[in-house]
Order: sequence, then structure tokens, then C-alpha cells
Amino acid sequence: MNKRKWLLFLVFLSIGGLLFANTEGESGLTAQMTSLVLELGVVIFAVRAGGALAKKIGLPPVIGELLTGVIIGPYALGALPLPGMPNGLFQVYEGVGVSPLLYSFATVASIILLFTSGLETDIDMFLSYSVAGGVVGLGGVLASYLLGAGLATLYMGQSFFSPSSMFMGIMSTATSVGITARILSDRKKMDSPEGVTILAAAVFDDVLGIVLLAIVMGVVAVVTGHQAGGLSAWGIGSIALKAFGLWLGFTVLGLLFGKHLGNGLKKMGGEAHYPVLALGLALILAGFFEMQGLAMIIGAYIVGISLSKTDIAYLILDKTKPLYDFFVPVFFAVMGMMVDIRQLVSPPVLLFGGLYTLVAIIAKILGAGLPSLFLGFNLRGAVRIGMGMVPRGEVALIIAGIGLAAKILDPSVFGVAILMTMVTSIVAPPLLNLVISQGGPGTRKEVKGSVSESIEITLPTHELAELVATTFLRELEREGFFVQLMSIRDEISHIRKGDISISLITEGNKIRIETAPEDIPFVRATIHEVMVRLDANFDALKESFDPEKLRSELRVHTGRKDLTFRKILDKSCITTTLQGMSKFEVIEELVDVLEKAGKVANREQLLRDVMDREERMSTGMEHGIALPHARTAGVATQTLAIGIHRRGIDFQTIDGSQVHIIAMILTPAGDEAPHMQVLASLGAVLGDDVTRQRLSKAASPEDVYEILMGA
Repeated sequence: MNKRKWLLFLVFLSIGGLLFANTEGESGLTAQMTSLVLELGVVIFAVRAGGALAKKIGLPPVIGELLTGVIIGPYALGALPLPGMPNGLFQVYEGVGVSPLLYSFATVASIILLFTSGLETDIDMFLSYSVAGGVVGLGGVLASYLLGAGLATLYMGQSFFSPSSMFMGIMSTATSVGITARILSDRKKMDSPEGVTILAAAVFDDVLGIVLLAIVMGVVAVVTGHQAGGLSAWGIGSIALKAFGLWLGFTVLGLLFGKHLGNGLKKMGGEAHYPVLALGLALILAGFFEMQGLAMIIGAYIVGISLSKTDIAYLILDKTKPLYDFFVPVFFAVMGMMVDIRQLVSPPVLLFGGLYTLVAIIAKILGAGLPSLFLGFNLRGAVRIGMGMVPRGEVALIIAGIGLAAKILDPSVFGVAILMTMVTSIVAPPLLNLVISQGGPGTRKEVKGSVSESIEITLPTHELAELVATTFLRELEREGFFVQLMSIRDEISHIRKGDISISLITEGNKIRIETAPEDIPFVRATIHEVMVRLDANFDALKESFDPEKLRSELRVHTGRKDLTFRKILDKSCITTTLQGMSKFEVIEELVDVLEKAGKVANREQLLRDVMDREERMSTGMEHGIALPHARTAGVATQTLAIGIHRRGIDFQTIDGSQVHIIAMILTPAGDEAPHMQVLASLGAVLGDDVTRQRLSKAASPEDVYEILMGA
């Protein structure tokens, strides 16, 4: 069954489960948990489809995830009555609009997201490139806050220091640099003066945004407990100072004792444990900051940034990525579900949303662009920098969700925040592409990085590409470079030291490295050193490892007979009339059978991959069985070919026997399919004496099929 059929099956299964679900007879906790698992299941399927569709049409996946939430939410399709659910699957709840349990999932997701952002923050780059990045980042944050809060003050008729105005200001500050990094990478501008400035400013943007959130949350916590006008400007200032002091104190302690913290986590467990313990620590500090009247995400970010320079930071990112991939799309969907579409489409809200979005775009262009004019950039470069800082993302949504949950923002204003996030993420990429494509230097004087060159390395597999890229980054860190992973969703790394700027992008089995022409020799020398070291390690592996001895110890016939291979067994891919005189001729005969059955996408590639694997070491097992196999781009779906050779051929088997039964297993190179599991399960079945004897006497492909299906 192909992926499309599986997807349709699962969709119908989900719909069937909903149609026959009945929670009316349940009460209390059981009813709440039943609703949660149903809601979460539907959200997971829907958000995956929405994100994939958005990516397919060239939009950031976050846009598809947000829109999916809006569509299936309690204010849209989620309110349609279903059998056993007269009020629909997603009911409107007071406060945030969705069920408290589902909102709890979104809260945990926001903690994971900011914990990851902290881990990705390069604090050394923050300190080392504090001039240009600091000026641009600070300008963008201040302009966004002042204009956002100012517009909210005019629209809502409240004080500039009212909680709702401050929230509208802070929602406008956070840049989503992952979108910009992808554009710069595609246009090979990561190492241009504008690209380097944007990426450095993005680090400041994150840190300054968290600082501003801490201050605003501290002020809001006190202001909401007073009557209007009960606090003077001096009182607000002192509260803000206390909130800033709390953030600064924990951040400084975290940075000072980060390595000790990392070592402590390592002592508490192995690689499978301390990434989980680190996340647990983020949850604890998140709860503490919430108890102090500040946002949970501030505590999570502090733990992440504290561990960012430890030797376990990369491992924590790697081990927590599955959690990120599960929780974060659900977070975006839940944020979309909280949008009251009826209020959002009302003319006053649309007008305010349009103005707020326009102001958010202008604020970043002016706030980040104007200061760059005093840093050696011309107008063209300033516009590029400003446009690169325009996209908003996850932090803006988290802040909006906090405001809605605390009843500081009403649902219509929350919808405005969603609208601003989506529009800025959609319009920024084409606008940035436009200003970059116009060409010309972005600086008044030609500087290093105005022109960049790239090196592209194609490796046999994605696994080797990841190994080479990781070793290359480690080598640069040993050289004193600062390495920053731009986004956990993208394999893009930015490397800096002094005026040297390097970008590394991994896509499939290819590695692309971009830098200034004068730094290309250094990059080539480093890559050469990495390859020499890996080659030496592989040679050492070959010397200490005897593949032939390991093959002689294989006993596939004693393995688990889980019949996994039945899923891909096809009568049209079976032959009982093999005539080849050598194993390579027999393999080619089986490929002919597959081609006739329409299973071959690229015959030459398929033969090359299978023959290459066979030449490296024979796949002849014991008892007259051979299992040639390969992961190859020559097939589009996992495929199994079975052949019977009456006379028998030499396949260099482990026991020296002539081979009569050949089973060839082929899996698409990029598929996450159980290749070795199929091989092992088939080998175990063919190792059975009775099954093997029956197969050797089979008169037709139908007989072989019936024997294997009944094995």
C-alpha cells in the first residue's frame, strides 16, 4: 500500500472514529481526557497536512499550520455537530477559546520552542559582534515597540503604559530569522555584509525581546492589581527595573555556571538521560518565572542559553528534536484555533489588523534599516537589512497567547496578532528576494563579503554528508570560530570569527559552503583536513573490523519470523525460470522482471547500486539462499523480487552451497522504510527447511506467492 492510500485510510479511520465517538455518557476527568485525545489526534493529522501543503506551494510551513488551526478550530469547522458531539469536536471555551487541556499542550510546546531557541543562541557572537548587530537589533526592537504600542494606544483609547498597549508593542518586536536565513541561503547572500548584519542582529533581537518581555510582564503583573492611574511613571520604572534585574541575575548565573550545569547533568545519566533532564530543568525554571509574575518562556530561554556553550548543546538539540517536531506544529495550530474568525473579518478589526501589520513592517524597515546607514551601508543595503528583519513568528504568537489567557487582550486583538504574523511571513520573502535581485553592493565602500563564492560537495549518501558537515563545524570551533545553528528546522549554520564569515548548508547528500573569495583556500584546506581525518578513521575501522568474519557469523535463518516482507510481496515480481550462469546475470534477470512489472524508476541506477553492494561483499547466505539488496534511487517504492534457479549458481555463500532461491530487496534511497528488517524477516522464513524445499519445487509464481504468504 503506497503512502497516499495509507494517508486516505488513516483519514477515513479518524473520521470514522469521530462519527462513532460518544462522550455523552462520560463525565469528569474521563470525558475531558477522551476529548483531549480526539482533539489532539485530529490536530496532529491536520497540521501535518497543512504544513506540507504550504511548503509545497512555497510558503513557510508555519503559515499552513496557523491556517489549519483557524480552519479546524471552534470558530469554524470544529463547531460543526457530529454524531455523539452535538456541539462539534472543538467547543468554544471561555478565555482562550480552546479547551484548557489542549491549551496546556500549546504552553508546553512554547517552553520547548524557547528552550531550543536559547540553545541555538550564540552568546559569543552576541558579545563579539555587539556593535553592528546591537545597533540594528536595538533599533528594530525599539521602533517596533514604540510604533506598535503607539498605534494600540490610539486605536483602543488607552494609556501608552496600559497592559494591552504594552503587549501590542512587544508582539511587534520579535523577528523570525529562520525565514530570512533560508532566503539568504538560496540567494547565496548569507555571507554578504547585509546577511551577516541581519544574522548578528537577530541574536540581539531574540535577547532584547526576552528582556523586554520580562520588563513588560513585571509591570503588567503589578499594574493589573491597581486601579487605573494607581501607579506613577516612577513606580512603573522601579517595577521594570526589578523584572530586568531578575532576568539579568538568572542569565548571568546561567552563563557563569553553564559548564558546571552541563557536567552535572552528564553525571546524572548517559546520553539518553541528560537531554531530558535539561528539558526538565527548563520546565522548572519556567514555572518559577511564572510564579514571579513573569512569562514561562523567559525561564525556558535562560536554561537554553545557559547550556548553549556546553559540549552537550548539540546533543540536547538532536535528542529533543523529535519533541520539537511533535509539539511545535501543534502549538501553531492551537494558536490558529484561538482566532475568532467572525471577529477577525469584521471591518474595524480588519482595518486595525491591516494598519498594525503595515506599522510592523515599516517599523522594522526603518528601525533596523536607518541605523545601518551610519554603519557603512548605502540605501540599498539598508533596505535589505530592514526587509530581512520583517518576518515575525513564534515569539509573537506566544506573547499574544499569554495576553489572551491573562485577559489582557480580547479575541479580536489576538486575531490581529495572528494576521500580522502570517502577513509579515508571507510578504517578506518575495520583497527581500526583490531587493536582493536588483543587484549592486549594499555598502558605500567595497568590503570583504560583498562578493561570495561557494563550494559544493556531493557525497554518496545523506549520512556521509551529515558526518562531514558535523566534523567540519567541530574543526572550526576548535579554531576559535563561533558556530550558530540558524534554525532547528533548517540545516543551515552560520560561522564567524573576526571578519571571516562562512555559511554551511546541508541538503540531502550535498554540502554547500559560502564565504568570501579570499577565505575559500582556508575552507578548502579545512575540508581537506576533515576528509583526511575521516579517511584515516575509516582505514582504522577496516583494520580492526573483519566483515568476512562477521558475515560468517550471520544466522538469518534463526531470526524473528515477523513476515514483514508480505507487505511488499507481489506475484508479478516473482519468477521460477532463472537461467543466468553467474550471480550478476541472475540479478539482471530479476531487474528485468521488476521492470516488466513497472517497479523500476531508473534501471541503470538500480543495477549500479545492487552490483556495487554485491561486489563489496557477497549476499549469499546459507542453505542455498541469496539476499541481494540495496537502498537505491532506482525504485520509487520498496520492492521485493523472488527468483528460483533450478540448477543452482555460485553466489559465494557462507557454507559454500549452490544458490537456488534469490530474494532481492530494494528500498528508495531517501525512504524511512524497514529495509534490514524486511531482509532479516525474509531470511528467517527462507531458512526453514520445509519452506525452502517447497519453493525449490514451485512450478509457477503463483505457487511461490502462496507458499510465502502461508509460511
